[in-house]
Amino acid sequence: MKYYLIAGEASGDLHAARLMQELKLQDGEAEFRCYGGDQMKAAGGQLVKHYRELAYMGFVPVLLHLPTILRNMKHAKKDIAAWKPDVVILVDYPGFNLSIAKYVHKKGIAPVYYYISPKIWAWKEYRIKNIKRDVDELFSILPFEVDFFEKKHQYPIHYVGNPTNEEVSSFRNHRHEPIPIDSDKPIVALLCGSRRQEIKDNLPAMVTAARRFVDYQFVVAGAPAIEEEYYHEFLHDSPVTLVMNQTYELLSTAHAALVTSGTATLETALFGVPQVVCYETPLPRLIGWLRKKILKVKYISLVNLIADGEVVRELVADSFTQENIERELAAILPAESTARQEMLRGYEEVQHRLGTACAPRNAAQTMIKLLKNI
Repeated sequence: MKYYLIAGEASGDLHAARLMQELKLQDGEAEFRCYGGDQMKAAGGQLVKHYRELAYMGFVPVLLHLPTILRNMKHAKKDIAAWKPDVVILVDYPGFNLSIAKYVHKKGIAPVYYYISPKIWAWKEYRIKNIKRDVDELFSILPFEVDFFEKKHQYPIHYVGNPTNEEVSSFRNHRHEPIPIDSDKPIVALLCGSRRQEIKDNLPAMVTAARRFVDYQFVVAGAPAIEEEYYHEFLHDSPVTLVMNQTYELLSTAHAALVTSGTATLETALFGVPQVVCYETPLPRLIGWLRKKILKVKYISLVNLIADGEVVRELVADSFTQENIERELAAILPAESTARQEMLRGYEEVQHRLGTACAPRNAAQTMIKLLKNI
């Protein structure tokens, strides 16, 4: 069968590549064409465009790059129509992918499967109408989404397990080269996002914190779609070092971490690394007020959302201050500190709730079964 996949960022590239590997194992005639990244290409996908051409976030960057975004969207629609896949598989990235779903459904090109459902439970819940109309099958990786979609909105979905859980477990079961850091100090990992805007917003405060904690070695995890030179703009004359494309290697040796919210918060938790979630926003007081009024959930990190409680401290908008970052980090650095031990116990609950299912394998099996029954 012919599978067309679209992922718009680094985490989606990884999840989609794992799914493709499982689809190939179960469908010997599988062909892949995709918008994605290096990992999807390595998994056998014919890469049409790299996600680095798609990954814009925030109102102003999206507005500035709107012509490019619209061109990419138009190109993707034409390419899908011309290739005539048996199924279109969309991976997260709802701003782009829900438009693709609408087009594919309206034209009747192929069934639309959504792997890693849009997080409409946080905001933009109105998108449920589009999902019900345009998405044939929805595959969830977060256990609490089942009640949201099925009970609240009467929309059946497939909970397949969490791919990050499987990816971290797979990594830890194999030997890997250590990160190239010449230091005997305990390591504090800095995961400041996978997009330029996130890095620009969050890394400077993390670097400032590093200057205070001189007994620790701070190391930035460079994202695959960002060139090394961009990080050096923020690391010049600082005690912080950089490793590229070795996030899991870094987390496997880290003592603690400062993490920008996203999949990275869950990855950090699954490696058992105590963390502080840091997410700077423009107009922090206004955003802090709007967050309370608009967001439908109490937390922004996947760790806290899955646990349904505050396992990790979230410094967002008006709570994102240099003083708060340094205070919260200081609380989790001592090995026997209460804050650190409580966080590690909270991680155990997150692991328990996620379970041990292999998400890409379950998703691939279900997808192929559904397609054969069409």
